[in-house]
Amino acid sequence: MSVDTPRRIVLLRHAKAEWSETSDHERPLAERGRKDAPVAGRWLAGSGVTPDLTLCSTSTRTRETWKLAVHELPQRPKTVYDERIYEASLGELIALLNETSDDVTDLMLVGHNPGVHALADALSGESDGDLLPRMNRSGFPTAAIAVVAFNGSWKSVEHGVGRLIAYWTPQG
Repeated sequence: MSVDTPRRIVLLRHAKAEWSETSDHERPLAERGRKDAPVAGRWLAGSGVTPDLTLCSTSTRTRETWKLAVHELPQRPKTVYDERIYEASLGELIALLNETSDDVTDLMLVGHNPGVHALADALSGESDGDLLPRMNRSGFPTAAIAVVAFNGSWKSVEHGVGRLIAYWTPQG
C-alpha cells in the first residue's frame, strides 16, 4: 500500500460513565451511555467508514462503549486494547498513531477527553464546512465521533496533517 494512500482516523470518545466508588479506570457506563454507544455504532456503520483496526483504552467505560458500538458495524475490525490510551496526552496519542502499520487504511481510536478532543483538533488543519468550529464549541461530549482524513504514512501524522470530514454527537 502506497504511503500516499488516503487514510482516515476515527476518534470515538467513550459514552457517558457512572460516577461510582470504584477507581476512575474501572468506572462503568451509565444508563445513557449504554443507550448512546450503539447509536454511535449505527452512525459509524452508516457513514461508510469501516475501520481496519481499532485501538481502545483499557478502561471499563471505553471497552463497554466499543463492545456496544461494534455490534452495529457490518464487520468487526481487529481490536487492540492499549493501556497507553488511558490518560494519554496529545503527544502520546500522536506517537501511538505513528506506530500504526501502513497496511491500515482506516484506524479507530476509542478513548477519553481531553486527549481525544485535543487530537481531533490538532490533526484537523482544515474541515468541511463548519465542522471544526462546531466540534470545538461542543467540547467533544461523550459518545462523540470525529473523522479526520489525510494522505500519507501513519508515521507522518502530525499537527494540521488532516481534514475534519465528519463530526457527530448523539445529542445532534
